Formats: sequence, structure tokens, C-alpha cells
Amino acid sequence: MGKRRSAILVLEDGRTFHGEAYGSVGETFGEAVFNTGMTGYQETLTDPSYHRQVVVQTAPHIGNTGVNGEDDESGRIWVAGYVVRDPARIGSNWRATGGLEDRLAAEGVVGISGIDTRALTRHLRERGAMRVGVSSVEDDPAALLERVRRSPGMVGADLSTEVTTATPYVVEAQGEHRFTVAALDLGIKRNVPRRLAARGVTTHVLPAGSTIGDLLATGADAVFLSPGPGDPATADAPVALAREVLTRRIPLFGICFGSQILGRALGFGTYKLGYGHRGINQPVLDRATGKVEVTSHNHGFAVEVPGVRSGAVVPDQVVDTDFGGVRVSHVCLNDNVVEGLRAEDVPAFTVQYHPEAAAGPHDADYLFDRFAELIEGGKNA
Repeated sequence: MGKRRSAILVLEDGRTFHGEAYGSVGETFGEAVFNTGMTGYQETLTDPSYHRQVVVQTAPHIGNTGVNGEDDESGRIWVAGYVVRDPARIGSNWRATGGLEDRLAAEGVVGISGIDTRALTRHLRERGAMRVGVSSVEDDPAALLERVRRSPGMVGADLSTEVTTATPYVVEAQGEHRFTVAALDLGIKRNVPRRLAARGVTTHVLPAGSTIGDLLATGADAVFLSPGPGDPATADAPVALAREVLTRRIPLFGICFGSQILGRALGFGTYKLGYGHRGINQPVLDRATGKVEVTSHNHGFAVEVPGVRSGAVVPDQVVDTDFGGVRVSHVCLNDNVVEGLRAEDVPAFTVQYHPEAAAGPHDADYLFDRFAELIEGGKNA
């Protein structure tokens, strides 16, 4: 193997790392975030929630199982850039159809390898997620830093319309059809309708700009608000749509970005986390059962409960809203971040993490059963 082309990574505070080009040769900008998953890099790369983010893998060895045609969570790679320490020279897995670096290069994803990702992760933990540039065509850190500081940040970024489906499509139920769900695609992963299909749910996936009329035209028994990228404070149209769904008492379930949208619809605020939760090993408490789940996360924003300062323990009490009482149903055990909401007087609940996993543990898969039970209860009411 010949000598690799050099590359640099420059954070907006000026911290610079020197390494080698990985993937496509070029230059890219985004928000620097780290993912703590030991596996699942293909699902991470193709998750639309990572749109405009440069992902740092904390696991040192990446690419060892190659890539395949089955594990993508969307139709393309969405990360703005990719940062790894030790890329595998050869991918080895019976399902592999190609190598990771070749896939990155084919899709124009600029990356960097051979840097101290532990030092970079510690820096982001201490200073917070920030803008970053990665370049294998620029060797002057000061020049790249200037361009980094001109690049857009994540606060105020309205990105769901950039990742949503252009046209509606349907994922049919497996086996006997039980329910129909209208899913608002704010950056949906493929495994969501798969998990619903396994429960006899036919899912109509609709563009982010859909109206209440579009949702009702599907004959849906319930509505799903998908994960997605960007600042939830910008998503006024989906929030208004969620309020219309709540007013009509249509069963509603939101995941991740969808959880923040539903939180806003209920009257809560949102805020940006210091460095976010990203990975497949985040501990969350389900207050209804007392069970601690190990869960898959990818979010840089969170729901804010009125009167509770960031990082404080959220009281297990009912909060009054325009739609009745609401409880915080799940909390992160690392930092007390709100990880789920449950409405007491309308059929709606959310979780901030990813029960569909892909990649990740399946501890929270039961939440799709809760959604089915909520729909069943609405049909029998």
C-alpha cells in the first residue's frame, strides 16, 4: 500500500489534528460530534440524523467488516465527514460486498484517519460540539480555520426538509394487517417501518411538508413523528401539525427529533446539549417499570421541562399543558436529560432515543408494542 495523502482537521476554536486522507479527497465542513458505538458504522453513516455532522468514531478500529447492501438505514451516506483512528486495511465478513473506504470515496465523503480520536473526543466533551473542517487539499490550518468559522452552525439549522422523502411511499404490514400509521418523514430510518410492519402495521411514509389532510387521506389510525437532523426550534410546521393531531386525539408517537417536535407541541421548550448523546450504549430509566435500558442515541438537542434547570433531576410529576397532564416517562442516567414524555389526557408519547436500534441493543423494542396498544385502545374507545 502506497503512502496516503495527508489531511488536517481544524476545530472552530483552532485545535488542529494532522492525519491522512480517508475516503474522498477534498474538503468538508460540519458540526464535530462523537459516536461511542463499538459497531454499527454503516448504520451510523446512512442515518439521516447525521446530516451536516462530521462524525468522530471513538472505537479505534473501523471498517473491519466492510459494507454490504442490507444494513443501510437510508438511500445514501448522510454524514458530512468521517474521522477514525485506525481504518481496517481489509474488510472481512461473509455479508460484505465492498470496503468502507471505497464506499466513502464513491459517495464523496471526505474523511481523515490516523489521528488521536481519544484526544479529540475529550476536547469535544470539555468544550462542546463545535464547527469543524476536514481537508486533504489544504495544508494551512489558519486558512482552513477561517473557512470553518464562516460555515453554518447547528443552532437554527432547519434540515429535516433536506433529508425527507420527495414522494410518499408505503411499507406494508407483515402477515395480517392490523393498523395503518402515517409517518412524517423528518429523517426516518428504514428500521422504523420494519419494526412497525412486524406488528401488523402498514406505514405510509410522507414528506416533511405534509398537511393534516395528507395524513388523514392515508386512512391512518395513528401518526408517527420520525427522527431527523437539525434544530427543533426551527420546525414550526411539524409542531403545528402535531398540535392538530393532538387536538383530534389521534394516537401519536414520536422518536428523537419527533420527540422534540411533540415536546414543543405540548408547550415545552428545547435546548442544545453540550456535546449530545450518540452511540449504542446510553443508559435510560423507564420510570413506569423502573427498568434501566441500554439504548441507541443520536441527538444534540433535548426537551426542556419548565422550572427544571439543565442537568438537574427531573421530578416525577404531572406537568400541566394545553393538552392536559404530561409526565417525563424516561430519563438519561448519565445527565438527567429528558428521554421521553407521556401525555395523561391525550393518546401521545415520545422517546428521545432510538427503540428501532439499527445499530444498537433491542432493550427498547417494546415501545413499538406500546404504540400498537395505544392504537388498539383508540380503536376500541
